[in-house]
Amino acid sequence: MDTSELKSGRMVYAWRFAAAAAAAMVFTSPAFAGNQQQQQQQPPPPERPATASSAMQVSRDLFSETAHIKNDLKRYLYLRDVMPQLTRDDRLIDQQLLSTVDDELGLYDEAINDFPFDNRVQTPVPLPAPADWQIADAATEIAKLATDRHIVMINEAHHDAHTRELTLALLPKLRAEGFTYFAAEALGNNDKELMRRGYPVATSGSEYLHEPLYGQIIREAIRLGFKVVAYESEADVLADREAGQARLLYEQVFAKDPKAKLFVHAGYAHIDKAPGNLGGTIKPMAMQLKQLSGFDPLSIDQTRWRDIGPMPKKDLYNQLSALFPVERPSVLISRQNGSVWASDPVRHDVDVILPPSGHQRRPHWLSLDDTRQTRVISSEMCQRQLPCVIEARYANESDDAIPVDRYVFTADNNINSIYLWPGEFKITAHDREGRKVSERNITVEKPSS
Repeated sequence: MDTSELKSGRMVYAWRFAAAAAAAMVFTSPAFAGNQQQQQQQPPPPERPATASSAMQVSRDLFSETAHIKNDLKRYLYLRDVMPQLTRDDRLIDQQLLSTVDDELGLYDEAINDFPFDNRVQTPVPLPAPADWQIADAATEIAKLATDRHIVMINEAHHDAHTRELTLALLPKLRAEGFTYFAAEALGNNDKELMRRGYPVATSGSEYLHEPLYGQIIREAIRLGFKVVAYESEADVLADREAGQARLLYEQVFAKDPKAKLFVHAGYAHIDKAPGNLGGTIKPMAMQLKQLSGFDPLSIDQTRWRDIGPMPKKDLYNQLSALFPVERPSVLISRQNGSVWASDPVRHDVDVILPPSGHQRRPHWLSLDDTRQTRVISSEMCQRQLPCVIEARYANESDDAIPVDRYVFTADNNINSIYLWPGEFKITAHDREGRKVSERNITVEKPSS
């Protein structure tokens, strides 16, 4: 297993590339902080997206090349420029780095298109039938299931911010159920002023945290009165990292408060309750935290049943979406006994189905169930300093606060939309060097009842 590390302040991000087992066609998804999720499936038919091949080596290490670039827009432009120069095998790895930066900059459609791999676990599973199951709101049903639990864990795909919408919706519901601790994988331990300040800044954690929805998750958790916990392990070996994360969560929460109620937002297979998706017999974080705390986590997977762009109709997500056309993060409830559907019950208690992205300049889900309003932005704010990034921040927060939304213009005479909650905001435009080229203030009123 190759590891190359990106250092940003005190944070260390490990990108691990796992060689596939040729017979099993195992694919591990590399990501910031080394998150890995594997697929075990038959060789894919030609029309499926490319996957990593066995014994893949990277001849050009873009992770190290971009380690010194702290400006998200500048890093994005560097990756865009260099990508055509790469070999095909290098692109299979480095496109995920590019897609993660797309995601951080609010380029959500681009993030999906720039990472054309099917990194969803494809364990064969019979699809549920509408005669036996019905659609229900995921946040509402998960909150019911969490009533008697002490640990709730939900996962994300790091380059797909749509997998952060449900966490934001769950925060107030779980707080009402008595949950008082919130743990986020992207947070670092170096921001001692986070709770007092009330919002994350660019140096509060990994680059994942630069994405606006992730920033809002932390902001909302603090506002609701959660004690926010960082639990990242710096271990290089995957098995040690899983154990280290579980131990840090136990020490910071249950060792001090044995009856605590903890909500964890993690990546991919960290929330699995049995080995398999991390390869071999590696015990996932959730499994080890259960052993340490004595509490069985409520494990929620939302990385499998999500839109990853154009796929053949026989793709399982497309088939499930045709059977159950959902409009918001949803679960399936048994018509017979009220149980919640899980496609892999050994590892997860709940499977969430995310709706297709849809488009109105940007993905429909950005309205967050109509809690946000759109405001038109144009490339005029860039003052011909293109490309530039447009960012919206709360007016009472610092200039290094994680934006509420952001978008990149690469050409002149263009318009798009940003999504904002009611409040006072400052909208800024920065060029590729991070220089502010324009700023204006706007107010978003609460919609009339």
